[in-house]
Amino acid sequence: MPCDPLDLTLDVVPRSRFDMVDLRGLVSAIHGAALAAFPQCLYWSSHTTAGFLDRSVASRLLQRPGVVAYIDAFRAIFPEGADYEHDRLDRRLELAPAQREVEPKNADSHLAFIAAGLRTCVTYANRPNEPVCFVDLDGMNAGRPRCRHTRVIGYHREEIVARHQIEVPVSTHPMDSINLKDPRLGVGQELAEFVHRHGVPKGRLRLSLHAGERHAGLTVNEYETLLMRHDLLDVLRDPLRFAIEKGRHALADPRAVPAKTLGYAKYDLVRVMNQVVDRLGLSESLVERLLARTLAVPANRFLRMKRSVNLLVSDEGLGEGSLVEGTYQSTILVQWHRAPRQSRMLDVTLTRLH
Repeated sequence: MPCDPLDLTLDVVPRSRFDMVDLRGLVSAIHGAALAAFPQCLYWSSHTTAGFLDRSVASRLLQRPGVVAYIDAFRAIFPEGADYEHDRLDRRLELAPAQREVEPKNADSHLAFIAAGLRTCVTYANRPNEPVCFVDLDGMNAGRPRCRHTRVIGYHREEIVARHQIEVPVSTHPMDSINLKDPRLGVGQELAEFVHRHGVPKGRLRLSLHAGERHAGLTVNEYETLLMRHDLLDVLRDPLRFAIEKGRHALADPRAVPAKTLGYAKYDLVRVMNQVVDRLGLSESLVERLLARTLAVPANRFLRMKRSVNLLVSDEGLGEGSLVEGTYQSTILVQWHRAPRQSRMLDVTLTRLH
């Protein structure tokens, strides 16, 4: 008779600011064959700069070598130490003075996480010989490794319990980011009540843009005003120009063309990409073709943002399931064209893990 899902917590200590860990291998090293009986696993990260690629993307990138190249391309587009609004800590008035002294300057990591389509909650088939890459984009602060909190839940099958639809009000601005945790919207409360009503002890809540929605995406990240209202919107307005302005120092040639036109921006950005691809010996590979499509243009191609996100549901041993989110995690709806009406529809699916 199948046993209940097994919920394991793992702390990951990164070896460098950008690091990748095979979380499945780490589970085996610490817990042995504890998950061997389960054909499926759910992986969860409590962070906004460390997470996972969707399994379909990871499989197309042929695991580790291709994943590194793919992520490196976005790290080149959003280089560390560039002039991001989020990193102007003197303007971060929500932080206490003491916190500003130690707060990491990590806008590049947040933007790369969003643009590369990294996720905080994914499901993978439990195949021992296939790694599950936990990608950390901000693993060090002031020269010290940060402790990363993750969970792995082994389960046998997933059952749909209930479906729901939510209408999310959006502004008339063509480019905008909406924090679904904002209490003024009431979306977070509606989702919490939906989960509570169905009493799922272990499961996931899937939020998807309705089939008719266009020019929008979903992500889970930190909703910090300067990051979401300035840096991210600058990316949406002109992704190629943003990339070349922020990433000029990543070029080998310091006398690079000033990128005053879209054509020059494309030229310079392609040089950045080609350096990444050539350095890793991946010319004419799947990675290069994916990047070429990414460069093909506007925000909807530049941002590999997804149309859906998964949120963990757990009873935490208390008998009543609820949404589990990291301290700084918010589900964020991003649009780069005005919605036909002043709202967007989300399809909500609650599943139970057995």
